[in-house]
Amino acid sequence: MGIAASPLLNPTADASKGVGRQLTAAALSRRARQRRQIQGMIGVSYVVDAAILLVYAHAGTTSTAIGPAFAVCGLISVSGYILLSEAGFTERFKDHYFVVPQSIISMIIMLIFTFIAPEVGVMFLCTLFVVFAFASLRSTPWQTTMVWTAMALGLAGLFLLTDRPISLPHETYLERFATMTVFILTIGRCMFIGIFSSAMRESLYKSGLALKEANKRIEELAELDDLTGSFNRRCIMRFLDEEIERAHRTNAHCSVALIDLDWFKRINDTYGHPTGDEVLRTFAITVFANIRGVDRFGRYGGEEFLLLLPDTPHGVALRLLNRLRAIVAELDWSAFSLGMQITVSAGIVTLKAAETADALLARADTALYKAKAQGRNRIVSA
Repeated sequence: MGIAASPLLNPTADASKGVGRQLTAAALSRRARQRRQIQGMIGVSYVVDAAILLVYAHAGTTSTAIGPAFAVCGLISVSGYILLSEAGFTERFKDHYFVVPQSIISMIIMLIFTFIAPEVGVMFLCTLFVVFAFASLRSTPWQTTMVWTAMALGLAGLFLLTDRPISLPHETYLERFATMTVFILTIGRCMFIGIFSSAMRESLYKSGLALKEANKRIEELAELDDLTGSFNRRCIMRFLDEEIERAHRTNAHCSVALIDLDWFKRINDTYGHPTGDEVLRTFAITVFANIRGVDRFGRYGGEEFLLLLPDTPHGVALRLLNRLRAIVAELDWSAFSLGMQITVSAGIVTLKAAETADALLARADTALYKAKAQGRNRIVSA
């Protein structure tokens, strides 16, 4: 079966790990265990092939020494790699499976035995094909090219520089049985490659979906204020710029409100910052529950929030803000602390022709200042 069975376990694990990256002891142990399992499977493959050679030997096709010699050579290569792996030598390299060196060693073994025992050469050539097929699953394009070049040169030397009569034993019943077994195992190994390749593609596909979902979540978190769950300042300002551009282009209404929690510093000083954080969260949840899906609500800074109302005339926006103000004032804030009462003030403006975001916000800020100056817990329009 050959050394390139190395991708059999966990094909996508460690694929992105570069040389020099520090791995945990658990990760190193897992990688070493995987390599031992892989080499064990390769060793078993050599032994199975050696058993088929003994069947050929029993049929008188080849020498009885070929099978044991083939097994010994294969097991020596496997043992050498295991020793390097257990010593931690392979961890110094990005390809800690040593795909290219092991594949080339396996091909050399196959070509040498094809030359030594051409009467059963079909078995070694079939196994050579499986070696390359498995190697290509884990190799980079450059590694695959190297392995293919080595195999091409080896086959050229065997077929063009020697006159060894490579045979397909089939004269006797026992030879036919052994040759049939060779083809069955070769086809089975090729089918396993296909199954493994399909599983690897499925794993990569699922990993891709998970990565997209994670990136989407990261983007969402990057747009949200981590305390209130509303849009952060950068995001709500982007929405404001986009909506102003759209409103100017389509001559649509666009209203904006700057909302401030009244006397919020006193709340923090009196009840503590954790309680103040809960007040901000409760206020944000209340707003979300009472605005439309097209509206945008974000934290403008501290206890100040920006509410963007697309396609909303000034009168409608004013009624909406007064309703929100009343809802906030009527909430049972005593659940946080006995006697607590929270109100809000807001300045509301509607976009004018050719008005910029800075000018619009300046008018909203002026209106908010007037609402505070007039005693708070009120909505003032510019």
